Amino acid sequence: MNSADVCILIPTLNEAATIGQLIKDFKQEGFSNILVIDGSSKDGTRQIAEAEGARVVMQTGKGKGQAVIQAIGLIENPYVVMVDGDGTYLAREAHSLLKPILEGRADHVIGNRLNNYSPGAFTKLNLVGNHLINMFFDIAYEVELKDILSGYRAFTLESIRELELNKTGFEIETEISVECVLKKQRVEEVPITYLPRSKKSTTKLNPIKDGFRIGTTIYGLAKMNNPMFYFGIIGCIFILAGLFTGTFVVVEWLDGITHTLLSVLTSLLIIFGLQMFIFGILSDFILTLHRQTLQLIKEMNKQRK
Repeated sequence: MNSADVCILIPTLNEAATIGQLIKDFKQEGFSNILVIDGSSKDGTRQIAEAEGARVVMQTGKGKGQAVIQAIGLIENPYVVMVDGDGTYLAREAHSLLKPILEGRADHVIGNRLNNYSPGAFTKLNLVGNHLINMFFDIAYEVELKDILSGYRAFTLESIRELELNKTGFEIETEISVECVLKKQRVEEVPITYLPRSKKSTTKLNPIKDGFRIGTTIYGLAKMNNPMFYFGIIGCIFILAGLFTGTFVVVEWLDGITHTLLSVLTSLLIIFGLQMFIFGILSDFILTLHRQTLQLIKEMNKQRK
């Protein structure tokens, strides 16, 4: 690998405390092609990055996701390493991320922070949230990935441009992971070190708000990969609601009180819930046929070639 074939992509927003040293560290590792896409920082991040020799591009929109999508359209190098600019990742571990790609084993590599994080790198809330989100992802997409929210990744330019990315915020890592699964890309995880954020730098992540948005992203995109999971959750919610109201109706009826309208509502809730399960089964069947058809088309195209 020629180091010029690798672009180090760093999305930033007010990372003056760490961006300079991060660029120096990557240069010491032999990476000279560094792209900083800055979301209109007010603390001199752009000037520091330019002084250290990085190429700096001003973000045209808002949000980390929009920055990444914009940057992908600017990069021409065949390999890309994406890293947060907050100094929580080690530049020397970029080689470990690139290795599976260069050896032809993977199209996309995720740095797994959860096996080797420093004290203070995660709050208890963030750590629990990460585990829950990863568990939710594994169930929804029937794959086993340990850290889909990692901000340290390596991929080929071809593979990242194949993904259909639309999320503009912190959900971008989740959407990338989902799209890799949907596009049947080879994804591998490697253990990395995760450091505490600099005391001079403040996080832009809201654990509750952004965690909810990430969860809804996982769920919303699941309908194209696991419709039984998507519609099954809706069905469960309605059936449980129906059982709750139904229990109340029965208890009241035993006491001689009749709730006609509530009985009708109970029946409708349970019927609608069962319909969601049936719809999920049918959708899963259609999706299976669709995948088999696509696989058959691919095999026919290979035979023609």
